[in-house]
Amino acid sequence: MATPTRSIKLFLYTLGMLSCCLSAVKSDDNNHAFSPCQDTTVQVKDGFSFGISFASRAAFFYNSSLQLSPCDRRLSLNSQNSQIALFRPKVDEISLLTINTSSFSPDNYGGYMVAFAGRKYAARSLPAFVANSTYTVTSFTLVLEFKKGRLQNLYWKRDGCAKCSGNSRLVCLNNQDCAIRTPNCINHGGNVDCSLGIQLAFSGTDKHLSVLNSWYEVENLRQYSLYGLYSNLRDSINKYITL
Repeated sequence: MATPTRSIKLFLYTLGMLSCCLSAVKSDDNNHAFSPCQDTTVQVKDGFSFGISFASRAAFFYNSSLQLSPCDRRLSLNSQNSQIALFRPKVDEISLLTINTSSFSPDNYGGYMVAFAGRKYAARSLPAFVANSTYTVTSFTLVLEFKKGRLQNLYWKRDGCAKCSGNSRLVCLNNQDCAIRTPNCINHGGNVDCSLGIQLAFSGTDKHLSVLNSWYEVENLRQYSLYGLYSNLRDSINKYITL
């Protein structure tokens, strides 16, 4: 495996705590919009805040037909059975986002997730299935697409079920996702760590029209598992946090 040309960052999120302090702004981060519901434009090396909301699929639709951003108050997610994870990766760096499910079960919060950012210029992904009482999907790839530094779209990239081949613990769902049987997960009494791993990349252009290239590098690395590559580091961070 060739050495990647840019760094890969790991962000660990446990519900109720951010993995990196949003109030600490590095000198090369010129984006001061910290809420995922703020509109902003960014350049390479800026931090960018976005959220992932967990709820039922129906909860993301207004009047059962129009999908809205979780930032839109018409959804009333606060009054529904939902949870939100917040992240602030650096623009155009490949990142691995993880959500520790040792005390959080996505199937208890509707089993679907939507990535989102912005309010007036709101962008949101389609709802992605995460878990129910039978199956849990633990590996995802999310691409943030920008135009002139403003977020245009967030979309989940699927690569089929190639990684399921030869692994008796995994089940192929709808010919697109590899899933673990939920009763085998630690948070359901099993012995498998079903923490969610999200490979994150960027595409499009920043506000100076510089091309964001990290998605092309993720495409080249998709035959490997970044989640597996960093699993030991994630476990080490988990142990540190619980001290």
